[in-house]
Amino acid sequence: MKKKVLSLLLAATMVVSLAACGSGSKKSSSDSAKSATAVNTDTSTLYVNIASEPDYLDPALNSSVDGAILAVNSFVGLLTYDESGELAPALAKEMPEVSDDGLTYTVHMIESKWSDGSELTANDFVYSWNRAVAKETASDYAYLFDVVARNDDGTLAVTADDDYTLTIKLTAPCPYFNQLLAFPIYMPVPQAAVEAANSDGTTPGAWCQEAGFVSNGAFTLSEWKHNESMTYVKNDNYYNADNVKLEKLNYMLSADDTATYAAYNSGDLDFIDSIPTDEIASVKDNDEFHVVDQLGTYYVAFNVGSDLFSGMTADQANAFREAISLLIDRDYIVETVGQTGQVAADSFVPEGMEDGNGEAYESSYYDADETGSAKAEDAIKLLEKAGCEVEDNGDGTYKTTLNGEAISIPYILNENDGHQKVAECIQQDLSVVGIEMTIETEDWNVFLDERKQGNFTFAREGWVADYDDPINMLEIFSSASGNNDPQLGKTDSAAAPDWSGYDELIQKIYAETDTAARAELLHQAEDMLMDTYAVIPIYFYNDVYMQKSNVSGVYSTAFGNKYFMYADKSAK
Repeated sequence: MKKKVLSLLLAATMVVSLAACGSGSKKSSSDSAKSATAVNTDTSTLYVNIASEPDYLDPALNSSVDGAILAVNSFVGLLTYDESGELAPALAKEMPEVSDDGLTYTVHMIESKWSDGSELTANDFVYSWNRAVAKETASDYAYLFDVVARNDDGTLAVTADDDYTLTIKLTAPCPYFNQLLAFPIYMPVPQAAVEAANSDGTTPGAWCQEAGFVSNGAFTLSEWKHNESMTYVKNDNYYNADNVKLEKLNYMLSADDTATYAAYNSGDLDFIDSIPTDEIASVKDNDEFHVVDQLGTYYVAFNVGSDLFSGMTADQANAFREAISLLIDRDYIVETVGQTGQVAADSFVPEGMEDGNGEAYESSYYDADETGSAKAEDAIKLLEKAGCEVEDNGDGTYKTTLNGEAISIPYILNENDGHQKVAECIQQDLSVVGIEMTIETEDWNVFLDERKQGNFTFAREGWVADYDDPINMLEIFSSASGNNDPQLGKTDSAAAPDWSGYDELIQKIYAETDTAARAELLHQAEDMLMDTYAVIPIYFYNDVYMQKSNVSGVYSTAFGNKYFMYADKSAK
């Protein structure tokens, strides 16, 4: 899932380290400084900053982490995650029944209601899932249903046997299918409201673009001051409403780290998901500062159809991008910008993922601790292979041209202090060989769309896993994926790599029933992706956050979702 704010500045709202997340850390009171920040005493409301204005609230259309956080607190599916990071039944009475061949899932549901009091039944899931894969919905995540079989008419092989029994047929055994059942795109949406707001079929997300829409989670959106704040109120029709103690969630919508940090210190916010880079050293020993691991990768990406590669062959374009990858000093970024123990990335699939056999998935494509200026000579050879002319200036720097012209690479990012500092580090790294990188900051929603449409050359990227399996890190780059920002398989540029084989590999992985053979296919797909150097991993994510000492019960998963519904807040 696309991540809005830098992981080294991100919060994973956990009050305990989740076993699923690996080794998290929190300073104990004996070896850390107590916070001197003001405490908000309004025990009915939790005041939170996650990010700025969300792109989508529709769980079928959202593809960002901040939007997923809003989704898991205002919608709920068949399964959810509990405070231990384990899957647990939500609208399902118990965990799904699975046939011996792993192809049929039967889910017995509890009786529950939408926030407007109407009944929520198995047919709501049949409708919602088929809507999510419909072409007119244009969901970036439609491919997450590729594991579900299709009927002859193209609809999903999902049936409501009665009001509270759902039967799901898969194309092949799927080791992570239960995790999908807790993911936002698998959550139900209210058919009547969706269709009433989209009578002509052109605006699938119109039904939830303003406050007051029907949902089924712990909170419903009651007020939305665009680009300023969102107020959610407790949903008395939530299936587990008796355990929801808060009356309200108030989200401050801002990407200004300095402003949100000041609001936290003054007591106007109880939880912040982003901390100014320059403040990290000063808060590391604070009781309210937390660090937990996360399954995800911060990376940068080239658009393989960019005019930058005009006139190059696919091999030359790959060589150019590999040179850029070698020049980026990952250790420097981790140590000076990150500062919280991030690991420099030597692969795209992050550390800590399992391979489907219960074993760790391991891959490595270069020594991530040895990239930077020390690799300038290797990078120069690659640039020359790409058709560039490189002249030694005699002072440890170089001048690189292409067809006699200086090279300037525009780099886009969304507003965030950490993203800006990472960009400046990369800018400095490329200047060693005389390549200019210009930095262009865009509003979050514009930034998402520009990447999706391929209107960029070089961009800041990040992906947090939606479930614990390497396929989720790899399927996003299939030709049909709405999350394929590098445009792999989406452009007819002669400089772009042939991508048909990758799509075939992804489909083979979906269909493979032998877990050992499947693991080998996963490695083949990652090899193919990394060979393009269109995707350049920088480091593996971890999450940091600040949470007031009078707040408890907030938790998250390794996938970046934060759960506020069972939070409790004392007066001091």
